[in-house]
Amino acid sequence: MAQEQIAEPNAARRRGRLKLLVLLLVCAAPIIVSYITFYIVKPDGRTNYSTILDARTLPIPEMTTTTLDGKPRTLADLKGKWIMVRVGGGACDEECGRQLYAMRQWRTMQGKNMDRMERVWLITDNEPLDTVLMREYDGMELLRAPAATVAQWLPVEAGRQASDHIYLIDPLGNLMMRFPYQPEPGRVYKDIAKLLKASAIG
Repeated sequence: MAQEQIAEPNAARRRGRLKLLVLLLVCAAPIIVSYITFYIVKPDGRTNYSTILDARTLPIPEMTTTTLDGKPRTLADLKGKWIMVRVGGGACDEECGRQLYAMRQWRTMQGKNMDRMERVWLITDNEPLDTVLMREYDGMELLRAPAATVAQWLPVEAGRQASDHIYLIDPLGNLMMRFPYQPEPGRVYKDIAKLLKASAIG
């Protein structure tokens, strides 16, 4: 009798764990499909233009990030969407301007899928931002972040620094793609479009 009483809770726990596993797989399925599309299927016979990163080793790190007015706000708060990220100080130079413009265009060009994407600028110092620039790129998340943590997290091309690249985080919160320095806009757009299309399957 006692053995039966012990067995019942164990069986219930196993069923509960199985249900949780199935739920996680269902939620992650679109993202898994998108990775398979890039690594194996390679639609239209093409390979990706941007660099695929090992997402398993590059989750969003624990770091204190805030909005410009000092309120807590993290990249993890944006999970569920594809996140384009640029990093750098608040003084936006010519390269910074090109990146912000490109991010806005790539998102807009996705058409009906644009709302599945977010743009984030991780500002790695305490320099004030130009108000005109902020209005021009309204809708982009502006987060102050610790420079050392960001630099340790983001892999770069040889001879480059993190501010030279734009990165893509998947909806599960993993860093999975790095765009080249001064990339060809059309080719990056195609990479993003393929990911969004593949992850929408089902």
